[in-house]
Amino acid sequence: MPFLVLAGVLWGTGGLLGSLLAERTGLSALAVAGYRLAGGGVVLVGLLVLSGRWPRGPRAWRRIAAIGALAAVFQAAYFTAVSLTSVSLATLVTIGSAPVIVLLVDRAGGWTMAGAVGLAVLGIVLLVGLPGDGLDPATALLGSVAAVVAGAGFAAMTLLAARPVPGLDAALTTGPAFVLGGAALLGPLAAVDAGAVAFVAEPGALALLVAFAVLPTAAAYTAFFRGLASSSASVGAVTALLEPLTAAGLAAVVLGERLGVAGTVGAVLVGAAVVLAGRQERARSA
Repeated sequence: MPFLVLAGVLWGTGGLLGSLLAERTGLSALAVAGYRLAGGGVVLVGLLVLSGRWPRGPRAWRRIAAIGALAAVFQAAYFTAVSLTSVSLATLVTIGSAPVIVLLVDRAGGWTMAGAVGLAVLGIVLLVGLPGDGLDPATALLGSVAAVVAGAGFAAMTLLAARPVPGLDAALTTGPAFVLGGAALLGPLAAVDAGAVAFVAEPGALALLVAFAVLPTAAAYTAFFRGLASSSASVGAVTALLEPLTAAGLAAVVLGERLGVAGTVGAVLVGAAVVLAGRQERARSA
């Protein structure tokens, strides 16, 4: 479970780094997501080449292709939901639906894990906040559907990664899969408009891109997939909710944003859900 917690905390840096990168380069959110996957994948593939390790066998490459496709679906659907509705609604539906979907499929942990998921979802509602008025009902519904697709994509990736393939570890999976996922996002954008993926490669932008590729992508997903090798998918989905908790903490420290009473209560509930999931995981292991 420590690797799952590390992944959730590292993911929390993604919102800040991604927004700074988009602001500095002028790239769209979808292009930033594509560079995130591709950059993280290239970093890990480079490490694999240096270590002399490489995935082998059709079963391994089928798993890699599936993880890459699901990562691309997750990113594309989430940012589609953001563009149609708002960041708060897209985040709430995506992050809230993922552990529920995993719990329905995985059924690990019984009522204890169901309670942890319930606490986590309530905490996310309080932490992220409900969207404000002014959204067109039809557009809001379409955006919510896209957010559920994003949540389902993350849930499917979590469930799949929790079923290991012999000879294929987290490092061997993440790098090649994210190169494929990044190409799946950037390729169509470049085909429609090459300018959509172009930016000035000045030092500040490159430093942000490297940090974005390494911390919330290469390191976080490698830790997540490694943690799933010894934990259930349900625990993985709950600990992933540390992402908005970490993001809220960074926003308070770096940007001076305040959580407020509701946000503070939500943060406590998310933390309690992760602790409850951890206790259930230890009991299961024992």
